[in-house]
Amino acid sequence: MSFAPVPRPAFVLHSRPYKETSALVDFLTPEGRLRAVLRGARGKAGAVARPFIPLEAEFRGRSELKTVGRLEAAGIPNLLAADALFSGLYLNELLIRLLPAEDPHPELFEHYRATLPLLAAGRPLEPLLRAFEWRLLDELGYGFSLDTDIVGQSVAPDGLYRLLPDAGLEPVADLQPGIFHGADLLAMSQADWSAPGALAAAKRLMRQALAPHLGGRPLVSRELFMNRKEPTRD
Repeated sequence: MSFAPVPRPAFVLHSRPYKETSALVDFLTPEGRLRAVLRGARGKAGAVARPFIPLEAEFRGRSELKTVGRLEAAGIPNLLAADALFSGLYLNELLIRLLPAEDPHPELFEHYRATLPLLAAGRPLEPLLRAFEWRLLDELGYGFSLDTDIVGQSVAPDGLYRLLPDAGLEPVADLQPGIFHGADLLAMSQADWSAPGALAAAKRLMRQALAPHLGGRPLVSRELFMNRKEPTRD
């Protein structure tokens, strides 16, 4: 895919130094995830080349590695702190790890753009993360039904199910490790997070669903979150 030098919305997912004064930046755009060299990264453009800031960017080049022609802020920065910051870094890492380069996903871009202000506003994190994980899986073709099992039967509230990542939900007879209750799955299908146990079950389900696509490598953002320092108490 070649990019004409026209402005397009973008977000920085990750940036690292490149050569003497440049940066190698992973961007999310409606046209997909792309990597580009940002020259003069210590100047004005480098000041806005940070995660969670709505940007307007121009990219040049026909190869997989683009060059940033212009980069400007295009909205109010989403100021994430504490657990919301770790959550935003987690979303960025998922996109870098799972989203193929230059594969357009405009609806996923809009979902990401809508999620960041909610994180910044202090909305409950777990529903936002589960919704984004689900959208990402669905966009990549890895989604599955939450209210129908692999043989086409409706999920029963009192049933037990296990996830087959490449197929969907399989009914089982006995409670085993990693099993899901039908009532929790049905609550997830309706995004009813008031149902007891639904959020915890959704977290387990998304971890199981994402694991085969992460290649066995742990997520750095998840490790950072788990190892974060607890606030000092006087």
